[in-house]
Amino acid sequence: MRQTRQPQRLITLPLLKSVLFSGALMLSQTALSQSDFRPVTVAEGLMQPWSMAWLPNGDMLVTEKPGRLRILRDGQLLPEPLAGTPEVFYQGQGGLFDVVPHPDFASNQLIYLSYSRASGDGSTTAVVRGRLQNDRLVDVTEIFAAQANGRSHYGGRMAFDANNYLFLTLGDRQAPPSGNLRAHPAQDPSNHQGVVVRLLEDGSVPADNPFVGQAGFLPEIWSYGHRNPQGLAFDPLTGTLWETEHGPQGGDELNRIQPTNNYGWPVIGYGVNYGGATIHGATAAEGLTQPVHYWVPSIATSGLMIYTGDAFPAWQGNIFSGGMAGLQLARLTLDESRQQVVAEETLLSGLGRIRDVRQGPDGFIYLALEDRGGNATTAIVRLEPAMP
Repeated sequence: MRQTRQPQRLITLPLLKSVLFSGALMLSQTALSQSDFRPVTVAEGLMQPWSMAWLPNGDMLVTEKPGRLRILRDGQLLPEPLAGTPEVFYQGQGGLFDVVPHPDFASNQLIYLSYSRASGDGSTTAVVRGRLQNDRLVDVTEIFAAQANGRSHYGGRMAFDANNYLFLTLGDRQAPPSGNLRAHPAQDPSNHQGVVVRLLEDGSVPADNPFVGQAGFLPEIWSYGHRNPQGLAFDPLTGTLWETEHGPQGGDELNRIQPTNNYGWPVIGYGVNYGGATIHGATAAEGLTQPVHYWVPSIATSGLMIYTGDAFPAWQGNIFSGGMAGLQLARLTLDESRQQVVAEETLLSGLGRIRDVRQGPDGFIYLALEDRGGNATTAIVRLEPAMP
């Protein structure tokens, strides 16, 4: 098996080119080998990095799950977190999640943060926005809070579309599937459990949202029937919204998100319950949307990105998904219509829990490696083409 070079400052890691069974797709190893790369450590000393984003001046913002927002400037991690971030509910899966600058950040300096906050006897997913001034957030205002309480499966990924609508994922709060699966909260659009919502930039509801005025539906909802969506990204080439979500034991999904669609959790799926018990009555049912791609066993999908850079020309247009349980980075190739997955490659294995994957302004691929109990490296890592 070929290995990438390991010059100084590099994390020692073999380039793994594996054959995976994903859904019903068995892929050829030879056909998938496209490029060599090397992982370079960019920053260390972070605690559970969850998300990354860049500002026009080149600063990188990094969220730490315990509730801190950090700046990486000119290759150095500033020692102090930004002041002004909200108080987070940091327990279990809760904490500070995504950071997304407003598409017009250069003119308005607005930053959006998703996080878990205390609510009643539990917690919920909320979004604030604030203005970045002199390395601190000011005028911080909560613009959305989900009608969903619990202590896990928060969702929390955000993405702006080309028209500055804000999309946000919300998990099913790990409500147990039992009895009548159609009665599960993720199948009930009168709450925010297991949904993708669409908001105006101030958090209000767009008048043309598909369920506005429809009885039994919260007006923010764009799609429903999700489990725990942890990846969200727009395809810059087509405008398609892609989402990844955790299955239970097996059945992680890649979905093409379309308004009003019901994605089936927990009525249909490709996984089983923890311990192996059956959950779903079937893998497909009328009126429920199939995933474009799924993983058995689960990789615990995380950050999602569609690559358009010049550093890896052979990967342009590919979808990248982090994997936490799988400790891997999955690269998915789409067909010419950009609707179906035709190949998958595992680019990394064993590096750590990849919580986020993003394309940097330099065209390189950046990974946030989340520490969990000291069993994984905590760092921001950049993938660069290997030198000849």
